[in-house]
Amino acid sequence: MKKIFLSLAILLYAIQGFSQSATVPVKVDSLITVSLANSFQKKDTLGQHIYSANAAFGYMTVIVAPNDKNNTPLKKESDLNNVLKKYIKSIQGQSGDGSAQNVRDTTIGTLKAKAFTLKSSKDGEDVQYINFILLYTQDNTYTFEYVYPDIRKDLIKDEYKAFASSIRLSPELQRNDQYLSNAKGLSSTTKIALFGGGGLILILVIVTVVRRKKRIAIS
Repeated sequence: MKKIFLSLAILLYAIQGFSQSATVPVKVDSLITVSLANSFQKKDTLGQHIYSANAAFGYMTVIVAPNDKNNTPLKKESDLNNVLKKYIKSIQGQSGDGSAQNVRDTTIGTLKAKAFTLKSSKDGEDVQYINFILLYTQDNTYTFEYVYPDIRKDLIKDEYKAFASSIRLSPELQRNDQYLSNAKGLSSTTKIALFGGGGLILILVIVTVVRRKKRIAIS
């Protein structure tokens, strides 16, 4: 029964989305381009640029939000991770009953981003998903959203993949537009080796000193 329903759904949405399926590259600013359905709309709200479009199976939104003018440059990768975690927590809080799932690191060009899926529902029904990609730079924060209801989750894979992979960055954007230092510090393995080895050396020194004292005492 489910297969029959999905087949009918595919046919229905294919017919509905045929005129919307054609995409065009859209420059959301001077540095980033993404492909959206050619019927996309643009709105400017509170300094933010918002692009939205209906596709065959989902609804796409791209938000370009300027960061504070006095924004302090991030120093290292861990600072970027903390900023992105705060964004995810804020999005989850604004959604009410939403839960962030499959949170993971990803890369777009030379930049690091976070991807996750927000699952929400109304009174335990009408489950909806939003696939998020968050991209932070010193000047702007970019939010790429792909919204779809639960009944289409088996249909959206190719369309969402095309949307996500269409994000293109200008060569001007480099990792230091996110954080200043590329130093990652010592890895966990290296720390264990160094501190563990240091502890072993300290023990050997103590044993050697004790043995020498014993020999001196005996003689």
